[in-house]
Amino acid sequence: MKIIITGGGGFLGSQLAATLLNRGELTSPSGSQEPIDELVLIDARFVTPQNDTRMQQIVGDISNRDVINEAIGSAKNISIFHLASMVSGECEERYDDALRVNLDGGRNVFDAARAAAGRPRVVFASSIASFGGAAMPTPVSDLAKQMPQTTYGMTKAMCELLVNDHTRKGHFDGRSARLPTVIIRPGKPNAAASSWASGMFREPLNGETCELPVHRDQPHPMTGFRTVVDSFIALHEVPEERLGDDRAYGLPAHQVTPAMAGKALSELAEEKNLALGQIEDAFDPRIQAIV
Repeated sequence: MKIIITGGGGFLGSQLAATLLNRGELTSPSGSQEPIDELVLIDARFVTPQNDTRMQQIVGDISNRDVINEAIGSAKNISIFHLASMVSGECEERYDDALRVNLDGGRNVFDAARAAAGRPRVVFASSIASFGGAAMPTPVSDLAKQMPQTTYGMTKAMCELLVNDHTRKGHFDGRSARLPTVIIRPGKPNAAASSWASGMFREPLNGETCELPVHRDQPHPMTGFRTVVDSFIALHEVPEERLGDDRAYGLPAHQVTPAMAGKALSELAEEKNLALGQIEDAFDPRIQAIV
């Protein structure tokens, strides 16, 4: 079977691709386990060349539906993991681009799945950013009312509804995974409003200074990338008859504050005799309001 990963050049997409290639098989639309013959990654750019004969990299923008159609081709047995998205901070600054990429791009992916042969399984990477507002309960369950307070969260909530409706109409078998903040992302900080969550671990461990834009007692739901990758696959593999009308599910997370992270880093440094960089307060009310 053919597997398509949008956002396949990103951190999570590349980790998912490697895990799927190592796994070697997935449940096909027919319900049987099938070998993964082709793995197509779509992204605006790739920093790592393909290293497996089963893998193909397509450089393109999901807001161009021809890119998705090229990835699917004439395949009759496919699954799609839709991870491609503009991140939260970018979406707040570039509203029209956020709608073009996250919403129109999502529609292109879903329409292509609808037009594909068979009834593909589609796993959509949503976000807990689809929740928010003063009335948001604690803890947040899968049944909590969605009141996103960011453009990013709004696009995720809308795509969740599209996944549910396409599934209801039999176009494809959709599932949405609501991701908490995923740590520890490698490389430099990105434009996500939650970028500090990785930075407060990554930079000190690299001997660099992390500038913290939120209060040190600010709790934030976080999880590791391996948990997310395993959850994507587990959600894909759940038999459809075990799922309800609402196909959106929250992933497990830990509530972590910067103060807790700092304490854990200090204990690790003492145990391993490490020289840590500093976490410095650089409060940003815009970031604090988002998280």
